[in-house]
Amino acid sequence: MQNYLSFLAAALYIGCVFIPAQKRLSVSLVTAAGWLVHGFALWQTTFSPDAVRVGFAVMLSSALWISVLVYWLESRNFSLDGLRVLLLPSAALMAILPVFFPGSVITLAGQTVMFPWHIAIALLAYSTLTIAAFHAVVMTLQDAHLHMRRRNKPAKWLSARLATAVERLPALLTMEKILFRLVLIGFLLLSLTVLSGVIFSEQVLGVAFKWDHKTILSLLSWLLFGILLAGRKWRGWRGKTVLNFTLTGFLTLLLAYVGSRFVLEVLLHRSLA
Repeated sequence: MQNYLSFLAAALYIGCVFIPAQKRLSVSLVTAAGWLVHGFALWQTTFSPDAVRVGFAVMLSSALWISVLVYWLESRNFSLDGLRVLLLPSAALMAILPVFFPGSVITLAGQTVMFPWHIAIALLAYSTLTIAAFHAVVMTLQDAHLHMRRRNKPAKWLSARLATAVERLPALLTMEKILFRLVLIGFLLLSLTVLSGVIFSEQVLGVAFKWDHKTILSLLSWLLFGILLAGRKWRGWRGKTVLNFTLTGFLTLLLAYVGSRFVLEVLLHRSLA
């Protein structure tokens, strides 16, 4: 059942891309319908009464699910039609990814009370920072496109439709405000993830941290986002410095969990939690 729902969600997302921008109500309704179907498919895929399914595909699908929600909410305050062409095809791809890479099942029997909370907070943190990284990529495209226009040079590396989408984005200052809002929320959630991880690790293993690559990379990512927020507040960081820190922090976090699970599940054909 969830497989059919995943493909239906992908079809709704793709269909929404081709709705004219003037039909804002139709765009909003179809996006909301795709998001609801995607969420229901994710719920059926991920949760069962006594177990949780985890994996890189579920993680990425959840991240894009939250990305669509943020886009839908923010589009009520800003003109974000340009993001629709960039975001929804990615969301369509991620909606069906768990069908092909279902991940592994972790039983909740015998686990501590903190365990499901730790997973939920971590998923929210990864998802929010994924949105921030996607936003930073879009801002990079927007900045490059503006520089080319000032030099009166056509951006040949952009297709006509993509160039139109970039031109419809809000001003870079507005995009930057949204980016820092996302980074701040993601940083707070990541801090809670680290804290809940410490508590969970002490309950199960009797040590504060298990010093593996996931722990080290997660802490490094947390540090990078912390430096970014501090630099913004006290040094007024803007522009490429902000984008570079955002993307580096996200890629570090991606390697910490999604990258390792991709290697285990796809390359090594192993199913480890």
